[in-house]
Amino acid sequence: MKIMILAGGGGTRLWPVSRKNRPKQIQPFIGNKTLLQLTYNRIRTGFLPKDIFISSNIKQKNFIQNQIPGLPKVNYILEPAKKDTAAAIGLAAVYLAKKNPQEVMMMANSDGYIKNIKEYIRLLRLAEKIVSKNPEQTLLLGIRPTYPETGYGYIKINKLFRQAGNDEIFYGEKFIEKPDLPTAKKYMKRWDYLWNPAMFCWRVDYLLSLFKKYLPQHYQILMKIHSAIGTSRENQVLIKEFAKIKPISIDYGIMEKTKKIIVIPADFDWTDIGHWRAVKDVLANNEKDNVIKGQAITVDSENNLIYGYSGRLIATAGVKDMIIIDMEDCVLVCPKEKAQDVKKIVEKLEKHRIKKLL
Repeated sequence: MKIMILAGGGGTRLWPVSRKNRPKQIQPFIGNKTLLQLTYNRIRTGFLPKDIFISSNIKQKNFIQNQIPGLPKVNYILEPAKKDTAAAIGLAAVYLAKKNPQEVMMMANSDGYIKNIKEYIRLLRLAEKIVSKNPEQTLLLGIRPTYPETGYGYIKINKLFRQAGNDEIFYGEKFIEKPDLPTAKKYMKRWDYLWNPAMFCWRVDYLLSLFKKYLPQHYQILMKIHSAIGTSRENQVLIKEFAKIKPISIDYGIMEKTKKIIVIPADFDWTDIGHWRAVKDVLANNEKDNVIKGQAITVDSENNLIYGYSGRLIATAGVKDMIIIDMEDCVLVCPKEKAQDVKKIVEKLEKHRIKKLL
């Protein structure tokens, strides 16, 4: 099985640390290692470097390759333009299919944090076995919710597909978009709703058949690229044809349309490091703790994330449940519960063309 790490995102909800020229996956939000390094090292405990691939954008090539110097250059699959996740995953599939159409491919996002690495690797190997025996299925690792999260998508499961030792694999019924809080609380009380962390597994020839069925224009372009791989025309065809793809996510383009989905419920303490609240929650020993990086003095302040990158002292008095990020060129201050809205700040910066802060 090949593990494909998706590392082409922009990370706008982790602004102002995550910028276009230094995106979140190459930033050390959790400890001294970057998110990409943490992801690679985690997978490396169970897989050889030759079986780990990284999908990213050509503009991020140097940043990404400097992060993982031991990975063979041929294991980087670089998009010539950003065209969303369906295009990125499809491109990865045709490169793997060129060598082995029956290869099993597992997706891993570069911004996921996993505490129980041993269990994670065990379930990746289980996914490989299940897909190898059931090649015309899409397999998803679904995460058992630990709190009513409104920022994640969910998947509803139903009847049992099969038992594999102590593990139960279920049929997937439907995907649910990010719910409101009352709905998320209802899901918490039920056994059949899981978080969707986008940890998908396919045999690559079957995945390409899904593109042919649900995204035929993507498929035609991907097949032209497939034909050129390994020839003198490869780069030319890749740039020309990839530019024609209309961006769409793998979720909207394929996952919400296909009916053949099986799900392994997983419990390895997963968090999507997609916003500042998630950084705080992972690093804090308890909810009242302040998480501090840089110079800070706090008085009667709790449950804050305070990151200082400018060298200035950050002082707080009576401040609770806040995110404070101090950069040399700007400062972010927002309530922890509004962490998802940081993306809107980036949208306003783009609207007003304040490029130096993007």
